[in-house]
Amino acid sequence: MDKKPLVSIVMGSDSDLEIMNEAAKSLESFDVPYEIDICSAHRSPARTSAFSREAAARGVKVIIAGAGGAAHLAGVIAAETTLPVIAVPIAATPLGGLDALLAMVQMPAGIPVATVAIGKPGATNAGILATQILATSDAALAQKLAAYKEKLASGVEAKSKKLQESRK
Repeated sequence: MDKKPLVSIVMGSDSDLEIMNEAAKSLESFDVPYEIDICSAHRSPARTSAFSREAAARGVKVIIAGAGGAAHLAGVIAAETTLPVIAVPIAATPLGGLDALLAMVQMPAGIPVATVAIGKPGATNAGILATQILATSDAALAQKLAAYKEKLASGVEAKSKKLQESRK
């Protein structure tokens, strides 16, 4: 993206890209500039630490971190930044992402990490949540979110109407 990124999407491995692209799609739908990269809490701790400490100075306002398995990425990042961190659990093991979800939601007091659903729905919601955080200080973005919510409601109304018509 040409604009300075406001959201940073990071993942533990390139195998997580298919899932984390859903966060990118959400951000793109609201014209929120973002960056996307790979950092591993376990395989590249120094790189992850530097990323975490430097993100705010680069203008990043929210970090979305996706990981599977032990899923320490979001917590490690949150420990080294004051930026909001949103964790996306990824089903990367035979436990289907439950291991990642539990690792992410069990953060100790003082190191908050917002955690969304496992997989693609969670990544989509992470992008929307990041947008909502940004919209607290951006009226135009807040208007885009309001229009999005109206579109969701209209879609439900249309489906309800179609269902009722088909039952006559």
